[in-house]
Amino acid sequence: MKRSAPRTPCKLAHSVHHELNLYALAASAAGVGVLALAHPAEGKVIYTPSHVRIAVGNDGNREYHYPLDLNHDGVVDFSLRMSRTTATEFFQVATGVGILGVSGNQAAGVQQRKGYDGLAYALRAGRRIGPDRRFGPYNNEVMAVRATSGEGVTCLGPWDNATKRYLGLRFTINGELHYGWARLDVSCPPKVSTGGLSGILTGYAYETIPNKPIIAGKTKGPDVITVQPGSLGRLALGRK
Repeated sequence: MKRSAPRTPCKLAHSVHHELNLYALAASAAGVGVLALAHPAEGKVIYTPSHVRIAVGNDGNREYHYPLDLNHDGVVDFSLRMSRTTATEFFQVATGVGILGVSGNQAAGVQQRKGYDGLAYALRAGRRIGPDRRFGPYNNEVMAVRATSGEGVTCLGPWDNATKRYLGLRFTINGELHYGWARLDVSCPPKVSTGGLSGILTGYAYETIPNKPIIAGKTKGPDVITVQPGSLGRLALGRK
């Protein structure tokens, strides 16, 4: 009988291993069989729900960065950024949101034209993110821009008023390429008086096996592990 090829072992961040161990201990104490838990060596999608607002406040700061650590290893993989520029000859105030890849990491996108920054795709749920997806050409991709001038408000970019759209992400773990996604809502109010551009990061995920594609928005199934560090810690301590 022909033997199947051995599976490629995945590499999980130390913190994720720790969280899974805590969960296994708590589940065992509660009477749940540890064998029912997913084994990391099989390769999984690690999903982290979140609710983080990305915006520039009224405190005088013109730039805001949110560090995104996809695999919870303490190393920032991407930075979601919001910047504001005021008083130019073309507009009164302009606010932009974008994604910055750290150490060569990139978001899926396309170059607008020669000499211009790239635009990050606003992918829909169900889209495949992997080696066949176009990434770059830069590690600094624009998502949306909101400009206010004497003629009113202009919103531009693929993420203009996007809801439950996904950034396709490519990053490295121990020198190997992995794929992931970040889910965001981006609001671009059409009137000057209704506030500025803002975004909300509602979750992110990555595939533990190098070079294996991931499906945007997949958060359930036998191959998905949801990581909620706070709740796992409380569960392991017997708290609710």
